[in-house]
Amino acid sequence: MTVQELPGAAAYRPTPPPAWKPLTDAAPLLPDPEPYRVLGTDAVADADPELLLRLYAELVRGRRYNAQATALTKQGRLAVYPSSTGQEACEIAAALVLEERDWLFPSYRDTLAAVARGLDPVEALTLLRGDRHTGYDPREHRIAPLCTPLATQLPHAVGLAHAARLKGDDVVALAMVGDGGTSEGDFHEALNFAAVWRAPVVFLVQNNGFAISVPLAKQTAAPSLAHKAVGYGMPGRLVDGNDAAAVHQVLGEAVARARAGGGPTLVEAVTYRMDAHTNADDATRYRGESEVEAWRAHDPIQLLERELTARGLLGEDGIEEARAAAERMAAGLRERMNADPVLDPMDLFAHVYAEQTAQLREQAARLRVELDAEQGQDGTSGAGDGR
Repeated sequence: MTVQELPGAAAYRPTPPPAWKPLTDAAPLLPDPEPYRVLGTDAVADADPELLLRLYAELVRGRRYNAQATALTKQGRLAVYPSSTGQEACEIAAALVLEERDWLFPSYRDTLAAVARGLDPVEALTLLRGDRHTGYDPREHRIAPLCTPLATQLPHAVGLAHAARLKGDDVVALAMVGDGGTSEGDFHEALNFAAVWRAPVVFLVQNNGFAISVPLAKQTAAPSLAHKAVGYGMPGRLVDGNDAAAVHQVLGEAVARARAGGGPTLVEAVTYRMDAHTNADDATRYRGESEVEAWRAHDPIQLLERELTARGLLGEDGIEEARAAAERMAAGLRERMNADPVLDPMDLFAHVYAEQTAQLREQAARLRVELDAEQGQDGTSGAGDGR
């Protein structure tokens, strides 16, 4: 007997239980149809001139940092470098919008954001150089380790932000990810947990057009990546990622909202990766030079420089001063990266376990014998001599 055959079935009109009803109104969560802009619009009149000048100086320094790091790969001083040239506005704004007590969760392409937050430029490149660990103390700088696996830093950011909220700490986490990372399961898990827990975290998606060689259109059919926020119950914001003032404003509002208990925000910054994915990638195989040139006309440094000069806030002296400061940074980075690190082979066993196992002690003793024998043969120490 089917349900339709039961007595009184004709009058049976089931209704879903209350749980089906929307938890929030979707309309306020939807992003604007066009990326938000400040430079070249009426909104720029409200921008702080000192902030604009600082953004400009950091953008110029960041562009030089990317160029120098890329050159170091060609000299064999770096194993690989994922350049953020063209995306400097996102990197700098993400660093400057945070308070000292907040945490930054970068991806492998976000070394510039870490440097702008105060990390030593050499320490930011240590992982890409192949040295041990990450090259810096995450707790000291409130910068999580540079994350090479796609999007795995996002759940970490949610966990830290949620834990801070439970402890009563006034901390916001800002997690950075590329458009390719939005196709990973970690992205969806992080957003879902963040929204349910109302964790004080901001997700910044740098949509630079390609996940290595895969264009965005082959990753998603969504109107924008910012629209994905609605499905998790958080606001989505769409911003011009090459407009440093706009990115700083949108991220600032998202951070303030998170700090006030309003929960997470997903920000999509529309930008472009001017260089190849890394120095090992040939970008000409999947995009044309005309596309790259079109984006050069929307360069973040030129956009801000044009605005500042038009308002009389920046002259030739200021431009040269910013470039000179960037060159000094590059020269220092180049000099320090050209020095071979002094390595102690015995460090192989120093940081594996809190207490060495019997097997590690045996291996360490064996290596010590070999190093001592080597020292006896050539009169030099095998440990700590850089070999």
